[in-house]
Amino acid sequence: MVLSGLSPRGDLVRAAVLGLLGTRGASSRADIARMLRVSPATVTQTTKELLQRELITELRSVPSTGGRPAILLGLVRAAGGAIGAKVTADHVAIVSVDLDGTVRTSRSVPFDPSAPAALEALSGILRDAVAAHDGHLLGVGVGLPGAVDAQASGLVDAPTLGWGRLPVGRRLRDALGVPVLVDNDVNTLAAAQIVYGNGREHPSFMVVTIGLGVGCAIVQQGSVSRGAHGGAGEIGHIPVSADGPPCGCGNTGCLEAYVGEAGLVATAARTGAIGQRGTIDTLSRAARAGKPAALEVYRDAGRLLGRTLAGVVHTVDPGLVVLMGEGVRDWEFWETGFEESFRQRLMPARRGIRCLVESWTEDQWAVGAASLVLASPFDAAATGAQGELVRARLQTAPEVDR
Repeated sequence: MVLSGLSPRGDLVRAAVLGLLGTRGASSRADIARMLRVSPATVTQTTKELLQRELITELRSVPSTGGRPAILLGLVRAAGGAIGAKVTADHVAIVSVDLDGTVRTSRSVPFDPSAPAALEALSGILRDAVAAHDGHLLGVGVGLPGAVDAQASGLVDAPTLGWGRLPVGRRLRDALGVPVLVDNDVNTLAAAQIVYGNGREHPSFMVVTIGLGVGCAIVQQGSVSRGAHGGAGEIGHIPVSADGPPCGCGNTGCLEAYVGEAGLVATAARTGAIGQRGTIDTLSRAARAGKPAALEVYRDAGRLLGRTLAGVVHTVDPGLVVLMGEGVRDWEFWETGFEESFRQRLMPARRGIRCLVESWTEDQWAVGAASLVLASPFDAAATGAQGELVRARLQTAPEVDR
């Protein structure tokens, strides 16, 4: 975990310490300095201020490898919670989470992004969630299947939702009156990895999702890479054939057109693995029943994904690849083709890279969106003014019982 833009910002250090203790639990001063990559002297001064303000407390001593026992620090005031919302083509999934990522509430609300008043409807859905939030709200994170150019403007291009240059961030901030951070939905999963997951131990990694489409978030030195227009990581639209099936982006022969849900179903129907009216669930059941044609559909998809992903690994040099999304529920059928193709096409020095397949629940998209808020202290350069507002709220948490 790298604390970016740190040097002159004592308030950022304080917010980062509070956020770290909230997400990782009790930690020693030495651990805090190591995880935030700041000097021990900075941590000592910062924790002294937080102790005086009774935002943290000394909990207990633990054995040390040398010298005096280390004293663990923990939160004694509610640093707050966040709301996360994942916007899809037919609903909004909403969670309310504590600072440690624990989900308090979860619900799904029907939503039509093509409606003329879609943003007003989304504002109303989130306004209700803010009103129902119990406790100190740090902000709202919104994840959606598209590109967000920057947090400052929050302009969204999301073809699958029918949105082009839509000022989602500004409209939601005006409507809700709290900090709102908007990002690509796969980037939100990377934010969750930075705060809660394996990204805490790997400053540079990738999150790859398979499901309706194929997505990727690239994390370099603890910050999500967004590119010039917020669209970095669109590996689903890498052209893998000169003349292939049409893709939702308007081109043909994209990776997603082959291994996204619609592409898998089309291939399965064409090869007789499922009937012409079959679905991805039909294909999954056929594979679980051992039907050779269905198993071959998944193996071929795995081979193509592995071959393409090898090129991406060579390009960005991550320390870890995390595979997520609805499609990993059937990963056992992808895996043989993927591993064979992926490892063979990596340079020898890269063949040992770890690919971690994480189990999947529907809440993870929305929890990822909430993580945009909770990751703010650790990604100052990217979150901008909205991150500043979150950090200010983090330091003014109301007192609660110890």
